[in-house]
Amino acid sequence: MTQYTATNRSEAGRDLFKAMSKKSKAKETRKEAALTIRVGEYGRYQIKSGRVAGVYIARAFPMPPTKARGLIAEATGETEAAAITALHSAIDAREVRRNEDRRTDPCTGMPVPSTEEYVEALNSVNLKRPQRAMLMALSLAEADGLAEIKFADAGSYKSLTSANRALASAGRMIAGYLSSETGSTVPSTSSDGSALIGYRGASGHDQKPGNWIMHPELCAAIRNAR
Repeated sequence: MTQYTATNRSEAGRDLFKAMSKKSKAKETRKEAALTIRVGEYGRYQIKSGRVAGVYIARAFPMPPTKARGLIAEATGETEAAAITALHSAIDAREVRRNEDRRTDPCTGMPVPSTEEYVEALNSVNLKRPQRAMLMALSLAEADGLAEIKFADAGSYKSLTSANRALASAGRMIAGYLSSETGSTVPSTSSDGSALIGYRGASGHDQKPGNWIMHPELCAAIRNAR
């Protein structure tokens, strides 16, 4: 996972306009040239910058293609480059705040992302339909959780091994998105990634594993994701 430092941010902003495209947003007139918006990226976000009403402004949005919508952050500056640099700082500060606000799960000792973070990730990662069906089943079970066979059936997986691999893969995809080069410090959670999804409840039998219980933040996010 990428650890945010001032050096990293400086390096990320050295070539602010590299690979940026220009998109005309208004017709030219005799008195005023067409408004030009530059499009770039920073970590997992798309950056749009330009001069609007005499002010240099930079804004961050979810990176296409995604179902997520809305403005993530914005900043202004005396120049376009200054506005972009300020926006990078605003995004990094946002990530730090989100990391600090995460709940520590008493069962795993791992920080759990907020519902807002989970929604953003679910709207952006490319989960397969069986994975989403399995996650939905776990979310509906809430604190009771589900036995492996139950969520495997929900995703139409033919074996428990396949179902558990798919669950772990979903967790790794979410973790990867939430730590994409913006200073986020989401830990690896576990070697298979499933700790970001939930944890096993207590078992009443020594030889039988407990139910898989999804984190409540993720339960709520699955119902809110588009």
